[in-house]
Amino acid sequence: MVVCYYQVQCINYLKNPTTMKLIDRIKNIILSPNAEWGIIDQESETPVSLLKNYLLPFGIAGAIATFIGNGIIGTTVMGVKVGGTLAYGLNQALISLLSLVIGFYVAIFVVDMLAPTFKSEKNINKTAQLVAYSNTPALLGALLTILPAISWIGALFGLYGFYLLYIGLPILKKTPEQQRIPYIIVAIIVMLVLYFVIAAILASILMPIFGISRASQYGF
Repeated sequence: MVVCYYQVQCINYLKNPTTMKLIDRIKNIILSPNAEWGIIDQESETPVSLLKNYLLPFGIAGAIATFIGNGIIGTTVMGVKVGGTLAYGLNQALISLLSLVIGFYVAIFVVDMLAPTFKSEKNINKTAQLVAYSNTPALLGALLTILPAISWIGALFGLYGFYLLYIGLPILKKTPEQQRIPYIIVAIIVMLVLYFVIAAILASILMPIFGISRASQYGF
């Protein structure tokens, strides 16, 4: 009875119009980005609505996967056990979720601020769309952290997001062709640096709270 109940709930969730719209957006931005960026350009989204309706569902699912992968399953690196404790899993899950939220807002501010330098349109809402939807492959890849041994596949898939960014720049930011490559290079560097800096800061704050040392996370 319990299994049947959850099966029904799962089916109802997948049939929900909001869920179906989310699934369609994921499928279309991955498989037909040129057409989908054109549709996105006609939409009126804000950083808040994108965070609430698109990024957070991904982020929460990714955080749960990270918790299971790091806190319950764990992995072995060169014969050394990494993770496998609930404290470590919860620490990594919180870093994952908070990095997504903080990194999103900081990235859209910086990328939008750089727009005039590359003769592009300065529009915080369009920049938010560009950053949020180009991160779709990375957000999907993060779900593979549930199995740490294959999480690298998710990281590789995340690289596809750079191509989505390249396709989306002239559509959403009206970036001239000759400025597209310089703008995307700077934008990628900014987003990568921001992610690692934010994650490092969060780790330095959260690890002591959970009683995790650099050595203890490796089982020492």
